[in-house]
Amino acid sequence: MHVRDKLNMDMEGLIQNGPITIVAFGDSVTHGALRANNNYETVYWNVLKQKLNAVRDFIPVNVINAGIGGITAKASLARMERDVLSHHPDLVIVCFALNDVNGTLEEYKEAMTEIFHACLDRGADVIFLTPNMMNTYLADDVPDEFREYAKLTEEYQNSGKMDAFVAAGIEIAQQMHVTVCDCYKEWKKLYAEGVDTTKLLINRLNHPSPEMHRLFADKLFDCIMGTNTFEANKPSSTMYQGK
Repeated sequence: MHVRDKLNMDMEGLIQNGPITIVAFGDSVTHGALRANNNYETVYWNVLKQKLNAVRDFIPVNVINAGIGGITAKASLARMERDVLSHHPDLVIVCFALNDVNGTLEEYKEAMTEIFHACLDRGADVIFLTPNMMNTYLADDVPDEFREYAKLTEEYQNSGKMDAFVAAGIEIAQQMHVTVCDCYKEWKKLYAEGVDTTKLLINRLNHPSPEMHRLFADKLFDCIMGTNTFEANKPSSTMYQGK
């Protein structure tokens, strides 16, 4: 069942189908990284969980955080069974590219194709969440230990390399009928409007602020719930219903 459909289950449906299970599969942004620490309260998948619970709180929404900071799509293939598929997810949110851009485009395309295939073959819905932009200049407050890498990420963003990786991921997703939640497009739009998107990165390299995590959550919520009006069923009683 789709997440939207499961959200409106009654008690019998919950017994038969179980709660909603979502796996967020990605890198440091999914992991919860901000500047020098992780914050699981403000990360996009947790905000999404709260938004779904607010629609109808009778159905538990379980989100598995399968993000690991510093990892690529290719390096994540070996952990898919353990971290993603073993949970029998209703939905897998896939968000890679920020680290993959250090490698080759072909490696990224092959890995994303394999990830999408594996999830779809297990019957899960899949959303490709495009990532945020990287920094477009070297900010004064970048920590000394990251300044050299910040020069590299600046080059990746301004040269169009990051654009190419995101576009490749979108193309593969569309070919495989995977839903695309294009937040990268939203970042590019802000940049075109004159917004200093580097300042929306809390580490001034590649980690979005809590406010921008909410943007991800809002866009994901729209993808999941769609444009049709959702009429929440009255919640079932949580008291013992023995006969």
